[in-house]
Amino acid sequence: MKLISWNVNGLRAVLRKNFLSYLADEAPDILCLQETKCSPDQVEPVWPATYQTYWNSAVKKGYSGTAIFTKTKPIAVTQGIGIGDHDNEGRVLTAEHGDFYLVNAYVPNSQRELARLPYRQRWDVDFLAYLKTLEQKKPVIWCGDLNVAHTEIDLANPKANMKNHGFTPEERAGFGAAIDAGFVDTFREFEKGGGHYTWWSPMGTARARNIGWRIDYFMVSAAFRPSLRRAFIQPHVMDSDHCPVGIEIG
Repeated sequence: MKLISWNVNGLRAVLRKNFLSYLADEAPDILCLQETKCSPDQVEPVWPATYQTYWNSAVKKGYSGTAIFTKTKPIAVTQGIGIGDHDNEGRVLTAEHGDFYLVNAYVPNSQRELARLPYRQRWDVDFLAYLKTLEQKKPVIWCGDLNVAHTEIDLANPKANMKNHGFTPEERAGFGAAIDAGFVDTFREFEKGGGHYTWWSPMGTARARNIGWRIDYFMVSAAFRPSLRRAFIQPHVMDSDHCPVGIEIG
């Protein structure tokens, strides 16, 4: 089974580019999207009928949002994590399958000047508690734009960004808490080196020079590690400032 996650930075925008070609070429069993910035009625269902789609759109129009495209109908799909403070921005979509939960997440950005860092810290605690509650029932796969580079090899310029959003000690500790709780960073199971990024600033020539950050992930419960066959990043896919990431399980 192939699963792909991609922050498209506007689904309507990538539909005008190569999204449908990408979907046809990759043919993932499940595709998780973040930052859809639309509601389902704003995009025509032009993707293949083999995919069923599920949505969690933000209350604020044109903001945030998540979606899941899947070839296999889930047992159930849930929006949010059951906490009002977190559930109006369309950031979490959970699909229950026979032997696992799939959680698609667009984690809040701490923003410039770290204006939203205290909220982000609350989110990290509450979201991890949500994942662990699910894990009591069956293993969890969670993916998405997590808006944090975990270690210094996960961004091109760590020294210059130590106090910047996405690489603060607080955000890195939040991610570390998930690792300590038993979740596995799938990409690091296969690749220990640096230079592998999933987001590049659209300013200047950052992407051409590969001056980026790895902030998009697939994480799995430890119980799922034996089923993990591959984890990958697709920097050649250019339609967003993020690129797709994925895993294969079986």
